[in-house]
Amino acid sequence: MTIEKAGLYTRNGTQVPLQGVEVTGELLGGHARVRVRQRYRNEEYQPVEAIYTFPLPSDATLSAFSMTCAGRRIEGVVREREEAFRTYDDAVTAGHGAALLDEERRNVFTAQVGNLLPYEETVVEVEFLQAVTAEEGSVRWMLPTLVAPRYIPGATTGDRTGHGSEEPTAQVPDADRITPPVGNVHYGLRMDLLVDLGREVVVESPSHAITTTREEGTRVRVGFSRGEVSLDRDLVLSLRSPDSSAVFTPLVTHRKGEGGPGTFALTVVPDLLAMASAPPKQEVVFVVDVSGSMAGESLPQAQAALRLCLRHLREGDRFNVIAFENRFQSFQPEPVPFTQRTLEEADRWVAALNADGGTELLAPMRAAVQAAPDGVIVLLTDGQVGNEAEILRAVLEARKTARVYSFGIGTNVSDVLLRDMAKQTGGDVEFIHPGERIDDKVVAQFSRALAPRVTDLEVRFDGVDCVELAPAELPPLVDGVPWTLLGRYASPGTGTVTLQGRSGQEPFSLTVRVDLPAVSDRPAVEKLWAAERIRGWEAAQLVGRRAESMKQRIVELAVAHQIVTRYTSFVVVEERKGDRRNSGQAKTRVIPVDAPAGWAMFGAQKEEEAALGGAVPRRGRMATRGAMPPPSAAAPAPGARPLIQVRRITPPGRAPAQSAPSMDADGGTTDWMIMRSERREQGKADAMKKKRQKGGILSNFFGGGQSPDSLKEAELEESDAYRDEAPAAEGGVDTGAESLLSQQLANGLWEGTGEGSEPVRQARATALALLTLLREGITSSHPLHGAQVKKAVEALLSLAASLSGDAQVAELALGVAWLAAAGPRTRGRIEQAAKPLAGLNARLGNEVALREHVDTLAAR
Repeated sequence: MTIEKAGLYTRNGTQVPLQGVEVTGELLGGHARVRVRQRYRNEEYQPVEAIYTFPLPSDATLSAFSMTCAGRRIEGVVREREEAFRTYDDAVTAGHGAALLDEERRNVFTAQVGNLLPYEETVVEVEFLQAVTAEEGSVRWMLPTLVAPRYIPGATTGDRTGHGSEEPTAQVPDADRITPPVGNVHYGLRMDLLVDLGREVVVESPSHAITTTREEGTRVRVGFSRGEVSLDRDLVLSLRSPDSSAVFTPLVTHRKGEGGPGTFALTVVPDLLAMASAPPKQEVVFVVDVSGSMAGESLPQAQAALRLCLRHLREGDRFNVIAFENRFQSFQPEPVPFTQRTLEEADRWVAALNADGGTELLAPMRAAVQAAPDGVIVLLTDGQVGNEAEILRAVLEARKTARVYSFGIGTNVSDVLLRDMAKQTGGDVEFIHPGERIDDKVVAQFSRALAPRVTDLEVRFDGVDCVELAPAELPPLVDGVPWTLLGRYASPGTGTVTLQGRSGQEPFSLTVRVDLPAVSDRPAVEKLWAAERIRGWEAAQLVGRRAESMKQRIVELAVAHQIVTRYTSFVVVEERKGDRRNSGQAKTRVIPVDAPAGWAMFGAQKEEEAALGGAVPRRGRMATRGAMPPPSAAAPAPGARPLIQVRRITPPGRAPAQSAPSMDADGGTTDWMIMRSERREQGKADAMKKKRQKGGILSNFFGGGQSPDSLKEAELEESDAYRDEAPAAEGGVDTGAESLLSQQLANGLWEGTGEGSEPVRQARATALALLTLLREGITSSHPLHGAQVKKAVEALLSLAASLSGDAQVAELALGVAWLAAAGPRTRGRIEQAAKPLAGLNARLGNEVALREHVDTLAAR
């Protein structure tokens, strides 16, 4: 990629108009209300128009837009998209000030600020709302900070309508609107958030070093430790209650008073573990990204996660693994039964994967869903792609009842695609940010993918009249996962909401009492309801006159509630007079964005291209200014970070894994990706040698600052120190326990040695393994590894009848199983199996005595 001159200078050296970004707002019980302020200052002698493409959360609802200049704050209004553009264009052409906010994708927006006058400052503010739900007493909130370069497939076609670095293609017709130029930017991000969930919380961040200040009551104010940071990674906050039993508000309402309808948001966290139906046989296909950007820590952690996920499967399940970059290859031509032999073969195949190439996601996802149309698809990727709609369409066309569970790794992943696949298939999505362990997240989510669920949901209201529900198609209830329903009510009252469905072959019913008040002041709920209704309408596959009618319905609801959609935009106009009214044409200035933290992809500069030996033909491309360089072993220039060529290489001493024939995703040749090594230690040493300078472009931004170079250097040091001191992930275990879990056999047991029959040896080894895990605090209720413990306990129960000839091993196995099982139902079954064992039966129910007994047996 071509790096723009820092901050996008003009020919005469003047600075880019954007001076900085600030995030303020409140994270409250039930929702977040956040404001993103962009501060512009024109340092040129002539009026300019600034164009800035930036991200917001894909589940955000834009609720306000304003512009402040010359001491005046002017509120924006929502209008139909083309009408809003005409209003903006007419105002700018007539010399007035104006700003326009367009939605390009659900998570990509463009702000145009016209007629910025010389040496005058303008602040544009975007406000958005998000639903905030808690899971196991914790809340996670994420704000993206840049629109990352993305993979743009397809041949160039069509006319440009935006200012991006890429041309429109047949597969990505809006490529020019979602690819802002990348530069070494000099503007930064500040934060001042107020957290108040109505109870005491602990606020942490895996992405940034933060400061927290406790205020009155349960309020906590959060900022960055350094005051200002680069916009090169997602901002992630984790809010948890010290009291793990705390229950967050399940019902939030808004109603102005008599005469108007009220709006509610009901959240349920279902507990389905007590449902006793035997788990059905599963068919699972794992799809793992092995493109060049997965090099470093990402791929080894993904491999470890796959190794543990495989051990969640049960004998009789079927599975396959697909690895993809520009091409994809599969472990087997089709899903195979889960046995000890196929588990060991899959372990070896996964261990031999290496990072290489680009991110061609369409073909492997289509192949995965076609292989398991009624199964579970697990996707791990760190890629940003442009053809999201094409991929989603292919997945939905190929599936029957398949559910897609996705894991987005890093700061530049296609989150809209992953969320849409999860929502439209009944799956889920998890985002793994820098500083968080991939394997922990994947294993926990995969446990939920196989967790009990209730499908075919219907809702019934008794005592209250609720209508216009959103989402209209109710998603399934999944054990432990928050489930939210929004709707309207005509009159206040008290009643019940009953959810009915099926879990496997068993009927399910849950009744919740609700109190819908006559007056309640939570206006955010109304906008969240309208936004969810609109998302449901946008997902409708309509054509012809019905599609046009639906578009009009969306526009009407969006304008009524002042919400930005693909069909509506915010516009604000400042009418000017006299000298402040521009009589000429403002010059356009496109704001560059920072490269994502840790990204090492870049285009071929002339000297590098010569050294690397020319270009390699390719089909897809990254949205950057330059072409991708081909591979080379050429030495780096003096003083530069070394370039690492990423190829698929079999590790020394390891035979290549046998696999199904490899297939090219598009019939073209493989992309090559060049990656820069991080060399963090060297970076810190170099940073210490440089003189820290104060002042610079940020010196006047929000009161003081420092130069961008010193900002980067300080962030480099702070990032290392912060990660060294960061606490372990919640629910994590040490590597010894993880290593032990990775040795579990396909049947749920551990391989044993010594005397006795194979059942006796495996029972003894499994009991000792579970005893080791118990000492680490890992039982069947563990959030990360509980599923593997449950599998082992069930296996020991099945094996109990084979242990009648060795009472000591039987007592050890069933005693440890009872201690490891958290559920009363499973413990009851163990007690039934232990009745013939007098030495054990007398101790069951007395945990202290039982622990002493099994410790004695284990020592023999």
